[in-house]
Order: sequence, then structure tokens, then C-alpha cells
Amino acid sequence: MPLRSELPKLASYVLAAFALFCVLRYQLVAPLLMGLLVFELVRLASSISHINRLAGDKARLVALVLIAMAVVGILSAFAAAIYSVSAREAHSVPEMLRQLESINVALRQDLPSWLVTRLPDDMEGWRIAINEWASGHIVELQDIGTRAGHILAQILIAMVIGAMISLRLYPQAQAPFAAALQARCHYLSSAFRNIVFAQIRISALNTFFTSCYLVILLPAFGYSLPLVKSLIVLTFFAGLLPVVGNLISNTAIVLVSLSVAPGVAASSLLYLVVIHKLEYFLNARIIGGRIAARAWELLLAMLILEAIFGLQGVVAAPVFYAYLKDELKAARQI
Repeated sequence: MPLRSELPKLASYVLAAFALFCVLRYQLVAPLLMGLLVFELVRLASSISHINRLAGDKARLVALVLIAMAVVGILSAFAAAIYSVSAREAHSVPEMLRQLESINVALRQDLPSWLVTRLPDDMEGWRIAINEWASGHIVELQDIGTRAGHILAQILIAMVIGAMISLRLYPQAQAPFAAALQARCHYLSSAFRNIVFAQIRISALNTFFTSCYLVILLPAFGYSLPLVKSLIVLTFFAGLLPVVGNLISNTAIVLVSLSVAPGVAASSLLYLVVIHKLEYFLNARIIGGRIAARAWELLLAMLILEAIFGLQGVVAAPVFYAYLKDELKAARQI
């Protein structure tokens, strides 16, 4: 009898593990995270606005519908604004390429001869090399474009689903299996909330300090980088990924700095390294405090999932690892 009473919970664990595996296997991490984001934002907005104090289920439902529509609309407008900023900065790319030509000449004078012989002679040579690479990977590049549109459609659908789920008035499930599934969903959403909202705080601080460098410090010394707005946006969104996000944004900033001068690239690298050394303390304090995990634990989870599922695994690892720890804590196994 005790084993039989535990069957619904065991079945819910199996179903949850299978669902998370399918999310990784079929590359549904972005839709899952966006759906959870909409759900949590609607939940947060409804708690702040004290919707539960409204009399009657219909009044609360109408209020939730309005909040859900507002959340989806704000997120969509935010995405459109980011695209608009990136499109307006496209005119900076030709100027950056022209500056790279002079940098290419300077670098050829400083680099070892064995390395110089392996590099194109001028920007035309770089253009030919890039075109040859693109021609050899045309199928992959076309697939990226198709996949991007597919992911965008999935994200929009997931946002609607997250909004629809948030419209429920949170009744407590009575059937054993339904109650067990509800518990799994609760732990997953709690893990997402702990990781993502904490990482948003860290990324916002990182973006603030990076913006100070790009917008204030560099211009004060007479240097102005192209694509500054796009770099700031990239810094924020890449910063939502623990550890590896910094590598992505730092690489982009240093490469763009290189188009101005090698010295600017060196100073950018030094500044970003110092800022992110300080950020490690924030990670340990904010995220580690939220889920009681050290940096090496998150790195190990990201490494394992990246080896199995690629970039999807890197993105999902912090949330999935936090969810696993929540389940183990609830079961009193850690």
C-alpha cells in the first residue's frame, strides 16, 4: 500500500523528466523560458495589484486577462524596439569595416611572419575568404534563417500559452496524480523565478557598468565605438546567461574596439575583466544564495548539458539545475 500511494508522485517525476528531455531534444528551451517569463510576470503583477482581493471570480478573471494582455504587449513592444535600434545602427557597419582595413595593416606589421603569411593581404582578401566560407555553408546559413523564424513563432505561441495558464485562479488539485504534477510545475516555475530574476539583476548591473565605459569613459578619452547601442543590448541579454554570457558580450565589445584601435581593444578587455571579476561575487551572493549553488556547480551543469544538447543545454542548465535541487530539497535528499 505505501508503494501504491507513491505511484502518482513517481509517475509525475517520470513525466516531468520526459517533458524536460523533450524540451532539450526538440529545441524548445526558448519557448519554454518565454512562456515561464510571461507566467511569472503576470503572477507578479497580479500579486502587486492585489487582484485576489476583488470580489467574485469573474472580476478577478477580467483583471488577469487585462494584465496578461499588457505583459504580452509590453514584451512584444520591447522586442520591436530592440530590432529598431539594431536596424538604425546598421549604417555604422561600413565605417567600421573601413577602419578595420587600417587596423589590418597595423597588425600585419606587428604579428609574427609565420602568422602573417596565413592571413589575407587586405580587406578584399578577407571579403573573398568570408564569401568562400559562406558559399561552403550556404545550407547551414539558410537553415539558421528558417530556424529563426520558426523559433520566433514558437516564442509567440509560448507567450500566449503562458498568459492563458496565468489566467487560472490557482485551484488546488485534488486527484493524487494531478496534485503531484502541480507540485512539479510549481518547483519548475520557482526555479525559473529564482534564477532568471536574480540573473536579471546581475545583468542589469553589468550592463550599467559596461554602458558607463562605452558611453562615458571612452568618449571622454576621444574614442567613440560604432554599434554602441547594439553592444549595450547584447550585453544585457547575453548577461542573462550565467558565466558564458559575459564571454559572448566581451568578445563582441573587444572586436568592435579593435576596429577603432588595438589600444582601445586592450583597454576594453582590461575594463571588462575587472568588472566581471567583481561580478563573480554578485553571482555567488545573489544566485548562490537563491538556490544554494556554487559557481562550479552551475558551470558543471552547463558543461554537461552543452556536451549533450549544445547551446540549448547551456541556456537551460541553470534553470534545470535549480529545479533539480528544489526537487531534491523537497524530498529531503540534500
